[in-house]
Amino acid sequence: MFAVFSTSAVRRRRAARRLAAAAVVSGLMAAGSIAGAGTAAADDAVQHQGGAVATLDGLQTYDQAVLHTNGKDQEILAGLFEMTVDGGGQLQTYCIDIHNPTQDQAKYLETPWNQTSLGANENAGKIRWILQHSFPQVNDLAALARSAGLDGQLTDKTAAAGTQVAIWRFSDGADVTAADPQAEKLADWLQESAADVEEPKASLSLEPNAVSGKPGSRLGPVTVRTDAGQVAVAPPADAASSGIKITDEAGKPVTSAVDGSKLYFDVPEDAADGTATLSVQASMSVPVGRAFASATKSQTQILAGSSRSTVSAQAAATWAKAGAIPSLSAKKNCAKGGVDITVGNRGDAPFTFSLAGFEHTIKAGESRTVTVPVAEDQAYDFTITGPGGFEKNFKGVLDCKTASGPAQPGTETPSSQPSPASAGGTSAGLEGDLAATGGSSATPVIAGTAIVLVLAGGGAVFFLRKKKSAGAE
Repeated sequence: MFAVFSTSAVRRRRAARRLAAAAVVSGLMAAGSIAGAGTAAADDAVQHQGGAVATLDGLQTYDQAVLHTNGKDQEILAGLFEMTVDGGGQLQTYCIDIHNPTQDQAKYLETPWNQTSLGANENAGKIRWILQHSFPQVNDLAALARSAGLDGQLTDKTAAAGTQVAIWRFSDGADVTAADPQAEKLADWLQESAADVEEPKASLSLEPNAVSGKPGSRLGPVTVRTDAGQVAVAPPADAASSGIKITDEAGKPVTSAVDGSKLYFDVPEDAADGTATLSVQASMSVPVGRAFASATKSQTQILAGSSRSTVSAQAAATWAKAGAIPSLSAKKNCAKGGVDITVGNRGDAPFTFSLAGFEHTIKAGESRTVTVPVAEDQAYDFTITGPGGFEKNFKGVLDCKTASGPAQPGTETPSSQPSPASAGGTSAGLEGDLAATGGSSATPVIAGTAIVLVLAGGGAVFFLRKKKSAGAE
């Protein structure tokens, strides 16, 4: 159940300073032959697999807690944050990165667990159990107190603080206690009772979010993944004039879809070479336990409650009559400590692109994934360009781990306090077996494709690996 949000807002700072000393990585360029392709506008948005996008409004319902670190006791605030969803809706979240400060008015994206610190956290499922069995999902505080065996009462503030403290013990392994005795007892009960619960489904995503092919055919499929009962499907903005339709597997135009639906771009045979984007959208309560990662360096959050909110996702198609026809997509790969950029080619000619002056070729009908290692907390910005003004941009921040502690003892910043944090971390190269890092038996490293680039005082290695083709892209 979604708790009613407080109408009182904490004091907000306007636009916090942008990340200082953020290392921007640029120079991943693809030079391919797309016969007759028109100019593609640069897409410089932060990459998102779909779902809710929201802006942090600040800590709203909270009480005191004490963090025991570096031999010191530090008073901090613990409780519920609120976010405003783009397109409408409100979210309540708890922090899962106690040593990392928030950025005021930071933009947050719904994100799979494996692209956050939860992916490597064996207690991630227990955190979701806590969310399901405590405030605000359980907003009958008397009943919550009885369940926890408390001898006193809870308020919204102490219930939120106790819940946050229990979460921190699992998300960060933090030695933290609630200042209020009843909140501390609640935290202890939640910690002792927590059981493993699986990750919730995404509110909405499209897989893959980039396809390509020739006009006169249906390009896809793009599979809808959603926890909503139904989503609205919007065709490209110029569909009426271009004749492009969004259809199902049978070629029937669709305006709505459900989980598992397969969508296709039906491109007329006489369509000029180009690109188009379809959008899907729904209004729903985002599943409790979904992670929210910041587009900048701001502490990762986990969803505790949601009003009916707008969720959306997009997928793009590229087509050409002849030559190489690339499709490009990107997502964070926390397991490998980098960003996977997948390049497919559904044309009838090889697609040749360069990495820092080294050329590589993707044959017609094949795809490759370029893993670009990025240091933890590193801002990245990859631009892929081609002839005719083609340009595709991928940017974001790799935030796959919780901070192990404050940078220096005695300089701790309360986790709930907005602060213009630095980008943190520099690229210091990869540790261990580089060949093992770059590929496996399923995705072997292609000899001669490891390119060393200098970035922010360290090395980064690019790996190119082949993906098995699974139908059209």
